[in-house]
Amino acid sequence: MTRILVVDDEPHIVSLVTRGLASEGYETVVAEDGAEALELAMEPDLDLIILDVGLPTMDGFDVLRHLRARGNTVPVIMLTARSGTSDTIEGLDAGASDYVSKPFAVAELLARVRSRLRESPATPVVLTRGDVSLDVLARRVTVGDREVDLSAREFTLAEQFLRHPGEVLTREVLLSRVWGLDFDPGSNVVDVYVRYLRSKLGPDHIVTVRGEGYRWD
Repeated sequence: MTRILVVDDEPHIVSLVTRGLASEGYETVVAEDGAEALELAMEPDLDLIILDVGLPTMDGFDVLRHLRARGNTVPVIMLTARSGTSDTIEGLDAGASDYVSKPFAVAELLARVRSRLRESPATPVVLTRGDVSLDVLARRVTVGDREVDLSAREFTLAEQFLRHPGEVLTREVLLSRVWGLDFDPGSNVVDVYVRYLRSKLGPDHIVTVRGEGYRWD
């Protein structure tokens, strides 16, 4: 049975979410503070985590950073009253898979849960295109013989390009696959992160296709 950790210190939110998950046939585990959440999150049989930001002892961003630093790759949906763009980007950069703002519709949250659970690590584990290699499980990136430090979001964006070399990936596709959120169509977040990747992986790998998007050559 699919097992989901729900982390929130508001009893009515916990009740709402766990009832919704139970109606879908999921088993739930509950934590009310960050330290407890971090301990439970390292259990090997968890399939997904719904993680609030505002927690006692340790906030959700710190819990997530600790998880990712330990190599834990379980999908994490941030559930929080913070809806500002800077908070959203902080959560995604820390390694979140998705971000849902309170108040929320349970049906939407469940849809996002189903979407994240459908995603599974694809093969191969190490992607190599030219002089760039990504070890998907170890989250390591090398350019030639040099190891490069990428943020969680930069890594996920680079992974999309290396899994689809030669294909034109539109900004809308990248927003959906990498950020999983409905950003303002006028947002330049994809362009900003492409610039980050070019500065770290080399300026010639990612080609701009005018009016369409980007392509890995």
